[in-house]
Amino acid sequence: MLQSLLHAAINVSDLAAAEHFYGTVLGLSKVERSLNFAGAWYQLGPTQIHLIVAERTHNMPVPEEKWGRRPHLAFAIADLAAVKQYLTAAGIPMQPSDSGRTALFICDPDGHIIELTQL
Repeated sequence: MLQSLLHAAINVSDLAAAEHFYGTVLGLSKVERSLNFAGAWYQLGPTQIHLIVAERTHNMPVPEEKWGRRPHLAFAIADLAAVKQYLTAAGIPMQPSDSGRTALFICDPDGHIIELTQL
């Protein structure tokens, strides 16, 4: 029945901040879109991330929370140590996986949690 994931759509409150995070910090490729509402589309392999401008719907998690137990997007990475060094230099807060996996969690400017897992 299902064949593949086409896209994940998330609401963002500040498009410029979200575009910087997804395009510059995470390095996703922006793709053209021809819709009449504010947003931006990014491509990662065969899947897209759709940023749709809307009112802020939630807040950043407090540091004590286990971010991996909240709704999140997950991306595969090749080298966790290099990514960790890059994110630290960029000033991005992160939380290591509590399970002991080679993974960490970060948040975008609207508090959406993103898992980065070394495969």
